[in-house]
Amino acid sequence: MSTEAAVELDGVARAYGERIVLRDVTLSLGAGRTLAVFGANGAGKTTLLRILATLLRPHAGVARVLGHAVPREGWAVRGRLGLVGHSPLLYGDLTPRENLRFHARLHGVGLERVEALLARVGLARRADEPVRTLSRGLVQRVAICRATLHEPALLLLDEPLANLDPAAAELVAPLIGRESRAARVLVSHDPEAGLAEADLVLGLRDGRPAVFAPASEVAVGDLRGLYR
Repeated sequence: MSTEAAVELDGVARAYGERIVLRDVTLSLGAGRTLAVFGANGAGKTTLLRILATLLRPHAGVARVLGHAVPREGWAVRGRLGLVGHSPLLYGDLTPRENLRFHARLHGVGLERVEALLARVGLARRADEPVRTLSRGLVQRVAICRATLHEPALLLLDEPLANLDPAAAELVAPLIGRESRAARVLVSHDPEAGLAEADLVLGLRDGRPAVFAPASEVAVGDLRGLYR
């Protein structure tokens, strides 16, 4: 496994107009490790994930992802990232199989990987129906396949189990859980479940780090306080 840090943030801040949504976030996440990010709505969690995904520029500080400053060197890391966000990033008129084959070509991945993923998440029989006709839960499964198709070094996960029932969550767990062996930044509203997945914990309140510690040193009660 690489010893290269997956994420390094030094004084990162971001504003939308006069509204500051991230303030002075500094941390380092090693390869293969998991950072769980908690906070109430509007605390800055999704903004942080978008910076790491090279979609937003920090207004202060430095963000490095897989050894590269982002977004300036985003070209060097985008092919090594896997993003599961609020949008599935799929073409609604294409089928799951067509969507995944399109992304496979982008990443130079063999089509056998597409078929293996469709089977793993229980979509083989629905793989030729347009994505727009599928339930939100099935679309989420396809989105997770898209994000993990190329076995990324860093997974950026914003509530990845949203819309999934327990059986579906179990199907996708090997792709986005510790078994993936990827570094992970996991945004969660569930303190208990998120803490169980984490090596490091970042709790944001009004964009500021209110909690930052190894998961072993954080109690669920510490995280629930972020939502009051």
